[in-house]
Amino acid sequence: MLTSAADVLTRKLPKFIPGNAHPVVDYAVSGSFLAAATWFWRRDRKVALGSLLCGASTLGLALLTSYPGRGKRAISFTMHGKLENGLSAIIATMPEFLRIENNRERKYFLTTAGILTVLSNLTEFESHRSLRPQASQLS
Repeated sequence: MLTSAADVLTRKLPKFIPGNAHPVVDYAVSGSFLAAATWFWRRDRKVALGSLLCGASTLGLALLTSYPGRGKRAISFTMHGKLENGLSAIIATMPEFLRIENNRERKYFLTTAGILTVLSNLTEFESHRSLRPQASQLS
């Protein structure tokens, strides 16, 4: 619900996070999940496992992405934006998938998924392509 609301409210807003700043967002979200996994390890192993899976997924996506101004990698930056929206949905469903009962831990996953959705929706995924002249502009 939170992720859907965040998506609806931010999808049409101006994109003001530049593509070269987006890796910071990705690594911060991944780091927060990996830190949460260590925090939850003694309290609830299911929550720790979910955090570890989400952190590894966001880190893997970041490592495979060709960010603007960096070397070419397996996933284009534009595709990264689409995959990140899907990853946000998966993160939001993690409490149900792992049957996490504690409301506090459920909120962690839902809030982080909402934050990732907002940051993804506010990122300029297409701007680096607009710097190249189009064929129609050359004639």
